[in-house]
Amino acid sequence: MLNEFDLFKDFLRQQNLRWTPQRKMILEVFLSFEGHVEMEALHKQILIHQPDLGIATLYRTLKLLTDCGLIEAHSFQNGKKTYERMFHVRHHDHLICTRCGDTVEFEHPLIEKYQLQICEQYGFTLKHHKMELLGICRNCLK
Repeated sequence: MLNEFDLFKDFLRQQNLRWTPQRKMILEVFLSFEGHVEMEALHKQILIHQPDLGIATLYRTLKLLTDCGLIEAHSFQNGKKTYERMFHVRHHDHLICTRCGDTVEFEHPLIEKYQLQICEQYGFTLKHHKMELLGICRNCLK
């Protein structure tokens, strides 16, 4: 069974790019996080392992990881960009607080069912979707 490292190596090979120690380390550090990862937290952790790694290398590697489908980038209302693991992760949607940026992941079978029915009604073949519901969380309403 393929893992994230094998998939990324294959993707890089197809793009005529090299599997470098920096790319390996960035993927290892990213995979050590749970849930959504902000760039600042990821960069801080990477600097512990490799203090001379430039931010541009990190951005380029995250773009490659996104392009190969291992991670997904989210730009939420608060302007912060987060990244989320996509390999071997169950599909889910997001509730996003527009005040504090807190993100809650949720699943609901009826939503998925209705989306498929709507696609069928319009003769549309669904490949992927993401739902982000924007609002104010209960902590910010207090």
